[in-house]
Amino acid sequence: MSALFAPIKLRGVALTNRFTVSPMCQYSADDGAATAWHTMHLGTLACSGAALLCLEATAVEPEGRITPADLGLWDDRTEAALKPVIDTIRHYSKAAVAIQLAHAGRKASCRVPWEGGDQLPLDAHGWTPHAPSALPFKASDRTPRALDEAGLARVRNAFVAAARRAARLGIDAIEVHAAHGYLLHEFLSPLANQRTDCYGGSLENRLRFPLEIFEAVRAVFPANRPVGVRVSASDWMEGGWEIEQTVALGRELKALGADWVTASSGGTSPAQKIPLKPGYQVPFARTIRDRTGVTTIAVGLITEPRQAEQILASGEADMIALARGMLYDPRWGWHAAAELGARIAAPPQYWRAPPHAHKDLFLQSL
Repeated sequence: MSALFAPIKLRGVALTNRFTVSPMCQYSADDGAATAWHTMHLGTLACSGAALLCLEATAVEPEGRITPADLGLWDDRTEAALKPVIDTIRHYSKAAVAIQLAHAGRKASCRVPWEGGDQLPLDAHGWTPHAPSALPFKASDRTPRALDEAGLARVRNAFVAAARRAARLGIDAIEVHAAHGYLLHEFLSPLANQRTDCYGGSLENRLRFPLEIFEAVRAVFPANRPVGVRVSASDWMEGGWEIEQTVALGRELKALGADWVTASSGGTSPAQKIPLKPGYQVPFARTIRDRTGVTTIAVGLITEPRQAEQILASGEADMIALARGMLYDPRWGWHAAAELGARIAAPPQYWRAPPHAHKDLFLQSL
């Protein structure tokens, strides 16, 4: 059997294959609320053949958005807007649905990428970001407000409330976003965290707030549904967060019941130097998997089915997450199954789609 198409179970969620649709920001929400774009975009990816589909980084409070157009889940309005999107996916796809809960921290209040991505001025619908320390991401950015005790409690409660809303929506899994230079990663990295209280300084202290967030989310999400964490395994910067610290975090997360760790990297500093190449982050996944025993998801310039197959077959990761590759080829799963000699689920409306050479590609059962 193909390693990519081997089943895996995460708590009570049984997945028929090992590849997932990675969360990808769309910057298309209406003041946090999902729109018709989300129904179209996610509906397409729900038919990709991936057993797990993760919604984009979803802000747990308005101040935690990267841009004003970010998806959110912080009140009844944003919850209600997401419900028909989830219902549509459920009606036409067998994919399990996850959501990535996030807070942008000091990288908040920016323009959408196709408008340059720079920080928005206060007089252009911007706001003052919150962060572990009063250190801007870029020298030209506004100085963020360092979270005090009340701010920490507010953010913690916002993650909990969003997790409860996700459970009410019937979402199958949660990924806590602790990567890419956003708030929880900022607490981890000494480049962004210069606190002198119990949340800064030593590794133990820098781990504290992200672990508190994970533990709080895990406590309110149904016990039979999995919760994982996305991490940046390296800042790619001297003196920054690196793989040895990530291993320490992974061990703590596993002890708290984390169901997976997704191994990404970077995002804390605009001066980072990342050696981009196919599968460049896979060694991080291998190290985390080997040294912590936690289920590990590899991500980053994984585009070809045989490349993904080799990563799994060689034990470098337990699962694969695809982002840009899925946008470029929304039927990636179909093509992977055809190439690797596997069969895959698809809506009956598409059962006549495969060419004759792959006429038995689809599992034709409802």
